[in-house]
Amino acid sequence: MGLTTALFDLDGTLINSEARSLVVWAMLLDNHGVAHDETVLRGFMGRRGPDVLREVMPGYDTHALLAEINSYVTLPGLPEVEIVPGAVEFVRSVADSGAPTALVTSARRWWAEDRLRWLGVYDLVQTIVTAEDVTAGKPDPEAYLTAADRLGVPPAECVVFEDSLAGIAAARAAGMTCVGLATTHHPRELAHADLVVADLTGVEWPITGGLDRPRR
Repeated sequence: MGLTTALFDLDGTLINSEARSLVVWAMLLDNHGVAHDETVLRGFMGRRGPDVLREVMPGYDTHALLAEINSYVTLPGLPEVEIVPGAVEFVRSVADSGAPTALVTSARRWWAEDRLRWLGVYDLVQTIVTAEDVTAGKPDPEAYLTAADRLGVPPAECVVFEDSLAGIAAARAAGMTCVGLATTHHPRELAHADLVVADLTGVEWPITGGLDRPRR
C-alpha cells in the first residue's frame, strides 16, 4: 500500500492554457449576447465544455457552439500556451521511478495527445482519460476512477495533481489524495486539496510531506 500512482490533470496542471481558454469562452458568450462575469468564465475551468455550455447557454446547439469555439483557437493575439514550471521534469521523475501514471483531463483526446507530444512526455503516460471517455465529467469522480481501473490500482493508492476546484472535488470524491497547484486559483481556494503547491518545481516523488492531516 501507500501512494504509488500519479494521475495528472492537463490544462492548468502541466500546461498554462487557462488564460487562452478564458479568452475564447468570453468571445463565444459575447458573440451570442450572453452576459457573463469572471465567476461564469472561471466556471469552465476543469470541466468539460459541453457540460458548462448546457448550463450557461441552455437551448443552444452545443455541437455548433463547440465548432465555433474551434474556429477561434487559431485567431492571432490569443495568450500563448506555456509549460507549467517543473511539469516536464516531474512527470519524467515519476516515470523513472516506475510508478503507474495517467493523464485525466476534461479536454478532448486530440488536444490531450497533441499537448503531451508537445511536452515530450506522451510515451511516459500509460493511459489517457479524456472528455470522450466518461459519461459524467469533473467534478464527478468517474474520470479518475476510470484511470485507476485501467491501471489496475486502488483509488487509495493514487495521487492526483490538479489545479481546478472541479478537479480537486473529483479526486476527493474518488477517494484519492490530491495535490493542488495554485496556477489558476489562489491557494486558499484549494483548501480541499491535501497539499497545495505553487507549481511542480521542486516537487519530489513519492509525495509524502504535507499529507499527514486527517482525510475528510
